[in-house]
Amino acid sequence: MHRVVALVHPPQSTFELACAAEVFGKKRRELPTRYAFSVCTAVPGPVSTGAGYDMLVDAGLDALARADTVVLPGRSDPRRPPSPATVEALRAAHARGARILAICSGAFPLAYTGLLDGRRATSHWAHAGELASLFPAIGVDPDVLYIDHGDVATSAGAAAGIDLCLHVVREDHGAAYAATVARNMVMPPHREGGQLQYATPPPPARLDGSLAPVLEWALGRLAEPVGVTDLAARAGVSPRTLARRFAEQLGVTPGRWLLTRRVDAARVLLESSDAPLDTVAHESGLSSATNMRRRFLDVVGTTPGAYRRAFRTTAHHGTP
Repeated sequence: MHRVVALVHPPQSTFELACAAEVFGKKRRELPTRYAFSVCTAVPGPVSTGAGYDMLVDAGLDALARADTVVLPGRSDPRRPPSPATVEALRAAHARGARILAICSGAFPLAYTGLLDGRRATSHWAHAGELASLFPAIGVDPDVLYIDHGDVATSAGAAAGIDLCLHVVREDHGAAYAATVARNMVMPPHREGGQLQYATPPPPARLDGSLAPVLEWALGRLAEPVGVTDLAARAGVSPRTLARRFAEQLGVTPGRWLLTRRVDAARVLLESSDAPLDTVAHESGLSSATNMRRRFLDVVGTTPGAYRRAFRTTAHHGTP
């Protein structure tokens, strides 16, 4: 029996803990039980949660010495460093051969152990910048749903913890076993794309007077064949000068900015209409469904069809 132990910290986020408990801790009649799931904490006793109730956790850090897999579910206060005893217990469990899974902001206590240094990791898209800033030795990827190195793994926000746990089950016991677990949970065994498709667009950058008018002009003409030379001409500068201003004020090239705005326009149409993909591509300035698919994969990490299935508004699903 593979022993999975979740290490919780107050105030504990309940959903991320439930992700691991549902995958590893639930007995299913149609499957042999492969995992034994339990919970521990640094100071046994009542553990507050972000849902307004306390959990009573009897097991302390010594439970990690018997774990085959340690789960670090997301926590409400990710910046708060774990105790030295917690860090040492996690390092000791890893050194003994235990696998460590961090869900969402659970990447932060794992990062404090140093076990992610020199490796890629992920977390919720809203925490990714902070994780990268606090731990520059970690290569933070804000797009993917999870990253598995075998001995340590991290997942994106909240429900991506299910993706990671199902991936681990698939690695441990095969695709058929994992698919049965997923079917029992009414979940796809594997989701398409990365978490970038779920992130809200960033707020507009603060611009000086040089770029704002040309950006506004371009946004009103995304469906037209407006390119970088057109932007430069509208701004009254050379393409090279325009590129420098974009880099200084927006941190991207003019071409990348145009592409991202067109993909954003396509996302809105895919979410709010049943228009054919060729129509969406034309109205957003992406020229064709084939080109839109390629550009969507580049910017969002998934296909237009998959994005529409995931995010099309209820009014267009034929619900009563």
